[in-house]
Amino acid sequence: MKLLKKGDTPATMAGLSLNYIFLGMLSLITLYPFWYEIAASFSSSRAITAGEVFLWPVEWNAEAYKRLLEDGQLLHSMRNTVIVTLVGTVLNILMTVLAAYPLSRRRLYGRHVLLMFISFTMIFISGIIPNFILIKSLGLMDSYLALWLPGLISTYNMFVMKSFMEGLPDEIEESASIDGAGNWRILAQIILPVCKPILAALSLFYAVNWWNSYFNVMLYITSSRLQTLMLKLYQMIKQVDQSLLTGDGGASELAVTLTPEGLKAASVVIAIAPILCVYPFLQKHFVKGVLIGSVKG
Repeated sequence: MKLLKKGDTPATMAGLSLNYIFLGMLSLITLYPFWYEIAASFSSSRAITAGEVFLWPVEWNAEAYKRLLEDGQLLHSMRNTVIVTLVGTVLNILMTVLAAYPLSRRRLYGRHVLLMFISFTMIFISGIIPNFILIKSLGLMDSYLALWLPGLISTYNMFVMKSFMEGLPDEIEESASIDGAGNWRILAQIILPVCKPILAALSLFYAVNWWNSYFNVMLYITSSRLQTLMLKLYQMIKQVDQSLLTGDGGASELAVTLTPEGLKAASVVIAIAPILCVYPFLQKHFVKGVLIGSVKG
């Protein structure tokens, strides 16, 4: 973005100032919902119910976090989510690269036919019930393989990677071939280092998808020891809602210090905070990779 400089005309300065004001207001509008969740998660039950929470916590209360973390199950579920996210992202990037690189080479025999069949999967999908029957018949129920294998690759992300690789100069690969490098060495030592921006962008896409995965976990994971963070948060919120609704288990004391809204706000903060911690380290590559990957090809 252009900065204000000495010597700019009044019209230019006014236009840039309006841009700054508009973008600043847009940023505040975008950030406020998450900031409100943070404030609500540390506010009292009465303040949340009365609608007094706006920018800062009212009547400081960390009961929601205590409730979520007291039995240690949430930390165990977060560890499961980290495992699912790391392994799933590595597998996704590996399969995406292995599919995109040969498809980006025009010398590949039958390339257009393969691209046509791959594009077909973006338009027609099998549906939930056939997928469930397939996973069950393969004996993958209640294992992370039921999550990783069906989601090994995203067709859209593969095409983004393919477009990026097609934009690389052919001379790079030709010079390496003349020096005796094979396809695997060219991919590992020449192509991938150049693809760092798009790799960072797609890694973030895949990681966020795995971190937020809920529905497939609910379908295929039945053991409590394998449950991920999102499913565990949902179950804990549902349990509190049910306790307050039926009046069981000391609900009157619970309602004084905790509301479903406060618990949900704390859940949002816990679920989003790890991704927010990772994003700043990938932002530079992320922005560059998305722009290049979307323009090339």
